[in-house]
Amino acid sequence: MNPIIIDTDPGQDDAIALLLAAASPELELLGITTVAGNVPLALTTRNARIVMELAGRRDVPICAGADRPLDVPLVTAEHVHGDTGLNGIELPEPTLPTDPRHAVDFIVQTLRERGAGTVTLCPLGPLTNIALALRRAPDIAPRIRRIVLMGGGFFEGGNVTPAAEFNFYVDPRAAHEVFTSGVPITMAPLDVTHEVLTTAARIDAIRRLGTRVGEVVSAWMEFFERYDEEKYGQDGGPLHDPCVIAFLLQPALFTSRDCNVRIETASELTRGMSVIDWWGVTGLPANAQVLRHADSDGFFALLTERLARL
Repeated sequence: MNPIIIDTDPGQDDAIALLLAAASPELELLGITTVAGNVPLALTTRNARIVMELAGRRDVPICAGADRPLDVPLVTAEHVHGDTGLNGIELPEPTLPTDPRHAVDFIVQTLRERGAGTVTLCPLGPLTNIALALRRAPDIAPRIRRIVLMGGGFFEGGNVTPAAEFNFYVDPRAAHEVFTSGVPITMAPLDVTHEVLTTAARIDAIRRLGTRVGEVVSAWMEFFERYDEEKYGQDGGPLHDPCVIAFLLQPALFTSRDCNVRIETASELTRGMSVIDWWGVTGLPANAQVLRHADSDGFFALLTERLARL
């Protein structure tokens, strides 16, 4: 069993990633930590509670974390996710309580208590909580097995500016600190997530599960994809964050290359840009495994099969 902590800012695609993890017995979900990103912290925490109740997983602690980036104002994405972050279907207010620990305290405590090199961190939003944990407790860096994250882009460029993907744009300093931490990193950028599209046929297959989870997830997908369909003129939208969990479950679904990755923090024009040395032109050592292509049919077969378990 692979012990993980998911750090997240739900978001419909984050919510689907949480459901995929909750439905997968190969993963030991130690906790969920929330961060401000797609919507403010109060809503990302509420949304994580809603998702865990939907999954029937009241056993997983949910800890609220950073309500703003390290050194820039918060930027949110209600225009993509709706005013709650989980628009698309009406859901009841959650009754699942939050854990009283701050997300950063929970991350540090869990990594110190667990065996060194056993816990994988799975950030799905801005990297603020991860950077704060590494700042507060540098001794945890060698204890992290790997950080598997969604963020950045190379061939696809950016989705919030021409240069930057949203998660890195929201907190570029945090992304820089994580990528220079020495912790092994696997990165799912826009280049791979844009190959995993929520087409009408794939959404219909999830709706045909005939379960409450299938009903909710298909409604989330239909709301979430509308923005990208209009933006890119395609059938479906990219299902970004579940790629992190799918990689943990079936890494053979993805191709990758080890690269040097640096994050721009200073330029107003390219703030948050992930500079991926795909062709090895700098001679700098690789610090990340960068996912490039996905077996999209295999991805959706895995997702649909796991959602059917909930």
